Parts: sequence; C-alpha cells; structure tokens
Amino acid sequence: MTIDFKAEVEKRKDDLMADLVSLLEINSERDDSKADAEHPFGPGPVKALEKFLEIAERDGYKTRNIDNYAGDFEFGEGEEVLGIFGHLDVVPAGSGWDTDPYKPVIKDGKLYARGSSDDKGPTMACYYGLKIIKELGLPTSKKVRFVVGTDEESGWGDMDYYFAHNGLKDPDFGFSPDAEFPIINGEKGNITEYLHFTGANAGEAVLESFAGGLRENMVPESATAVVSGLTKDDVETALAAYVKAEGLRGEVVEADGKLSVTIYGKSAHGSTPEAGVNGATHLARFLSVYDFEGGAKAYLEVAGEILHEDFAGEKLGVAHTDDKMGALSMNAGVFSFDKSSEDNTIALNFRYPKGTDKETIKAKLEEIEGVASVSLSDHEHTPHYVPMEDELVQTLLSVYEKQTGLEGYEQVIGGGTFGRLLKRGVAFGAEFPGDENTMHQANEYMPLTNIYRSAAIYAEAIYELIK
Repeated sequence: MTIDFKAEVEKRKDDLMADLVSLLEINSERDDSKADAEHPFGPGPVKALEKFLEIAERDGYKTRNIDNYAGDFEFGEGEEVLGIFGHLDVVPAGSGWDTDPYKPVIKDGKLYARGSSDDKGPTMACYYGLKIIKELGLPTSKKVRFVVGTDEESGWGDMDYYFAHNGLKDPDFGFSPDAEFPIINGEKGNITEYLHFTGANAGEAVLESFAGGLRENMVPESATAVVSGLTKDDVETALAAYVKAEGLRGEVVEADGKLSVTIYGKSAHGSTPEAGVNGATHLARFLSVYDFEGGAKAYLEVAGEILHEDFAGEKLGVAHTDDKMGALSMNAGVFSFDKSSEDNTIALNFRYPKGTDKETIKAKLEEIEGVASVSLSDHEHTPHYVPMEDELVQTLLSVYEKQTGLEGYEQVIGGGTFGRLLKRGVAFGAEFPGDENTMHQANEYMPLTNIYRSAAIYAEAIYELIK
C-alpha cells in the first residue's frame, strides 16, 4: 500500500491550523502564584490541556486527564506501546515582541506566537500525523499512547506525577516532537546549581537590589539594579559609553535618591546561551567598577567577571568535553539580590556530557571566592543516549530521508526533551536543518511549510513504527 502522506496533510491543513491557533491563543505559562490543588502549575497550563483533550475527544479518542498534570489517549492494538510525548506549557513571553504573543499572526509565511515552535506547533503537527493514520483506517500491530504534559519548561513535575499515577505500563519506546530533525538521539545532563551570597554592603556605593532572568533555562533578556551612593550624571554617562561599546540598550532612572539601572540584552534557550546576550552579567560587569564592598561586591564580581560569557564553564573551572556528547555549557539564568537578605542567589543551569557530574561541578563552584555556599536543584537529568543502530533511530531516520531527500545523522544536544523519559526514547523534529531557532525568544515563530511538512513526516514515521 502506497500512501501519499503529504497529500493527506494537504487535505487537513486548514483544520490543523485552526486547532493549533486555538492552543496558541491560550497563555499557558506556569504561574505558581495561582497554583492550587486543581491547577498544579497555575490555570494557564490546565486550560491548554483541556483544549487539547477536547480536540482529541472530538476526533473520537478516549482521553484521560491525569489530575491536570498531564493527559493522554491510546490508539491501535498490540502488546508493544509507542509513546509520543509533547508539552503544552510555554516559557514566559517576556518583552520585545512585535505582536501579541498570544494572538497568533501569520506573516511572510510564518506563524508567530509563543509556543509556535516550542512545543504546541510540533505537538499539533504530530497529532495530525496520528489522526491521518486513524482516519485512513490503517492496520496496526502496536499501540500508540499520545501524552501531553504541562510543566516541561520548568521542573517536569507533570511527568513525575504522570508516571506515578497513570496506572499503565510505561511505553516500550517513543519520541518527543520537541527539538530538531533529522533526530536527537542524545541529550546532555541537566542540573541547576545555585550560588549563595550575603547581602552585606560596606562601600560608598550600595547595591540595594539586583534582579534579572525569568527562568533558569532562558538567557536573561534584561536586568535591573537599584543602587545608592552614586550620582545620576556619572552613571548615565558611563552607562551610555558601555552600552554603545557593547551594542546594547540601557537606562538610568532616579527616584527617592536611588538609581535604577537597567541593561537590555537578548533572550535565548538556556541550552545555547551563546545565542543570547545576558543582560544580567552585562549589568553586573558594568556596576562592578564602582566602590561596592562585602557581599554586594562579591555578587557583582562573580556575575560580571567570572560568569560573563563563560558559556563553556572555563572560568568556573568546570569545562568538560566528551567525544560523543560534546562540551558542557552554562547559562546564568536567574539573579536575585536584596541588601536585607542573607541569602542572595545566582542560578546556573549546566548542560553536561558524560564524564562529569553535578557533584564535580558543585565542588568547583564552592572554590569561588566570595560565594557563601552552593546548593543543587532537586530536578536533574543525567546524560541520555540511544545508539544509532537502534531500530527506532533507524526507522525515524529512514522516513526523514525518504520525505526530505536529505541525509539523516545523529545529534546530541544540550536541551532536554521528553524523549529522555524512556530508555529507548529520542526527540524527532520539528525544526529542520538551517532553520532559525527562535525558541524561548521574542517573536517566536514556525514556518507554515514546516508545520505541514513535519506532519507528513510524523504520519509516515508513526505508521512505520506501528504497522
């Protein structure tokens, strides 16, 4: 039987787009201030989950909502289970958008919205891939379990809860439509470590507060410090020279005898910190030349001199490279300082290959002068790899090559996807080679052609895995 999966997608592309837009219109950022027993990560992720399950029920699937943490449905017959894992939560929209991030806009053949490429767009494309198989009545020898989560961008609490409470055996193998083609069969370890500082000030300049960053896995697009003991004219002149030299923007605002100093950078995914411009480390670097003392001085010097552009952890002393998995990367993601606090922090997100670990990294961080202590996040992923010769990898690559005419090859990334939830799990699409990566950035988009092209690839790939 020969099936033109691209033609089948073409028949359904208007419906696909309508369903995708209905998801993108939902602000599904995690909001702990509104979290409760019914909304474990806030109301937004729950609304997105309910909308997705509503779509699936409309299409005839028997869905399950696992206490608003995650949802799933199954399709097909057989003992073996193929797991497909997408996510409906998004990182904060942040600033710098040309359009409303939750009012999807199609412009120049691109769909702009938060979540368009990470991960509502790929998830819906994959959903339609399975929908084609169902509507064509194609025979299957395995089951498909389609799972959607609501906390992938933060702590994976959704999947922790799902695997503990869903009541079914784990899928035997699977993939997540949440990365790149041709395939991601390896993912580095992921751990956040926190540097702790006192709030002591002793110099002529006083650091009242310092704040930057929205999430540990995002490059801070901006940061603001409130300082006293400095004159506005001097700081304004110095800041103008600094931002001009660095190609940035900055501003100084005076209120109640204190100066609020802000530097604007560019956000990027925490797994590729070199793709962004860290507004927080730039601000610390700028301020560190002033006469701060005590914990404030240590905070600014560490952030501005050691962490600034230390993407590989070389100045931190934690740099490490593995022949197969590549180099460690570091993103200084969230900064919080208040002069009245004895526990001020900088969150460092590490993506590390085989050959090092969280304790080795922690021991090096504890050697940094001025750091009071170092603590570890409760949430860690260790390095994950599925060999190229695995049947899952070979099948997915063969479909990719057939539909695109491009050569398939393995990739190891610093990003973490739900593909690593299974021992035989990978990430598959939906970003194509050469695409601009706008995940976690302002003006996130996904080309329309890629939405439809990936849906066809997903349809054939799923069929080849379960026929």
